[in-house]
Amino acid sequence: MSHPKRTLFFMLFDALLINLALFFSFYLRLEGSLSPEYVQTYRDAALVSTVALLLVFHFFGLYRNIWRYASVGELLSIVYAVSVGAVITITSVYFLSPLRLPHSVSVLFPLLVIFFSGGWRFSQRLRQENSIFTVRNKEQKKVLIIGAGDAGVLALRELKKRDFHEGLPVGFIDDSKSKISLNVQGFPVLGSREDIPEIVERYQVDEIIIAIPSASGDAIREIVEICKETKAASLKILPGVHDILSGKITVSSIREVQVEDLLGRDPVSVDLEEVAGYLKDQTVLITGAGGSIGSELCRQIANNFSPRKLILTGHGENSIFDIEQELKNYPVVTEIFDIKDKTKVDLVFERYKPSVVFHAAAHKHVPLMESNPEEALKNNILGTYNLAVAADKSGVKTFVLISTDKAVNPTSMMGASKRIAEMVIQGFDTKSKTKFVAVRFGNVLGSRGSVIPTFKKQISTGGPVTVTDPNMTRYFMTIPEASQLVIQAGAMASGGEIFILDMGKPVKIVNLAKDLIRLSGLEPDKDIKIVFTGMRPGEKLYEELLTSEEGTTATKHRRIFVARPNHINRETIAELLEMIRERGSYLTREEIEDAIRLLIPAFRKC
Repeated sequence: MSHPKRTLFFMLFDALLINLALFFSFYLRLEGSLSPEYVQTYRDAALVSTVALLLVFHFFGLYRNIWRYASVGELLSIVYAVSVGAVITITSVYFLSPLRLPHSVSVLFPLLVIFFSGGWRFSQRLRQENSIFTVRNKEQKKVLIIGAGDAGVLALRELKKRDFHEGLPVGFIDDSKSKISLNVQGFPVLGSREDIPEIVERYQVDEIIIAIPSASGDAIREIVEICKETKAASLKILPGVHDILSGKITVSSIREVQVEDLLGRDPVSVDLEEVAGYLKDQTVLITGAGGSIGSELCRQIANNFSPRKLILTGHGENSIFDIEQELKNYPVVTEIFDIKDKTKVDLVFERYKPSVVFHAAAHKHVPLMESNPEEALKNNILGTYNLAVAADKSGVKTFVLISTDKAVNPTSMMGASKRIAEMVIQGFDTKSKTKFVAVRFGNVLGSRGSVIPTFKKQISTGGPVTVTDPNMTRYFMTIPEASQLVIQAGAMASGGEIFILDMGKPVKIVNLAKDLIRLSGLEPDKDIKIVFTGMRPGEKLYEELLTSEEGTTATKHRRIFVARPNHINRETIAELLEMIRERGSYLTREEIEDAIRLLIPAFRKC
């Protein structure tokens, strides 16, 4: 109903209720008989009260309220409006009519108007808030909400807001024994998580909503496993209340459970406002700005930290164009260049003189770098060196290299090149005023190089899902977590550190594949086959976060640690860089492996 039509409907109905209230006031006062001397008084009161109260209601904004969300404030508005309207009516009748209104009518009339007019308005709220008024039909989905706390109530209100068209709750599940058998806004707490299968069967539940955002990854995983054994057709999860209150997302973002929800640890939280003051009003340069991590860094810095200028650099013009368009309302400029091009690197740093650099550009694909080892050296080592030289020369305050857990005891060309890149910036830190640090973390869920997009494609085509080895494990984190850690590292840097995230337990890749198949509504090895293909060149069964020589030191953030710098052989690094510059693409695999072993003695020793 459009706004003018809705207002007209409300006014007509209010006019009816006002006259009904006036009639009952006289009826009760005169004991069912309207004596002739009061007929004119009644007519005058009906005319004046109808006009006066409708005008007052409009003035008090009663026709602009959405009454399904009405609260005490709206009730007080009705009381104030009726009081003002009643005073106008009584005063007007006193001067217009031969007889003034009886005292009892003057009292009963406003009370009845409040009762009638307020009652029918608040009936919409009562209908929404109480399941007793809910109309059930066979097509309506039956919903079970897991979690009878604040988040569960938010999920219930979201369903109520839509008049239960998207599902009617049968009740709640909660592990707190004190809540079981009690009601939450008219809906019962039916049992604990162990009771889920029996409750789903008894109530023929169609959809389950997990509304416990404070639960750990292990707890979510256990609940998902229980729910997947039931006949419920849909499983969804409510985002965190903090995210809702901060405005990042809305309650309506109840979504399908994602594989990120099943990580065996709690998400890393960083107080970005506290740590990122070093970015405000600064010129920030990001290499690899079109990549998964680089683009998320751009978003978070642009949206949250008011940089003076954000320099988006990269080699791939399409990805840089995309992030530039996304952030076109911010002070961003773009530069397309290859970090191996020393001249262009120097020109860019000289032109913009950045204060902070986040170096996310790298070749990261392990099997491809095994086939093209010289490219790993040129891009990851020489490119990092070129950036470090330019940063030192132009007076950059903080330089953050984004590294990988594959740099620890590397068995791949990619991992070895990233470990030497760490050594390059640690070497620079010993002689430069710039603070050079590295951030080391595991696989990033959702990035273009992660296994998740591959698994999803394989599932969408009916399988099989390919896993290299049943025992292969990896550490995982989300793109926002990785980006926040990088920003945190820049704030905590004193120079030379390698920051490491406490990433909890490593996750088996085969379990990740099974979870993703189940989240797609299918059964592993029944609907979608899992095939083991064997490890690819350069891969390890498991990743590490520290070398045997490195120790860790705690930081003020309980989930972030600092590795002790190893002794850096700057002369050997210089010789390797000179060899890359001179021979580059002509380097043989044997020459590359021999050169790497001078810096990483254990690399691929037979």
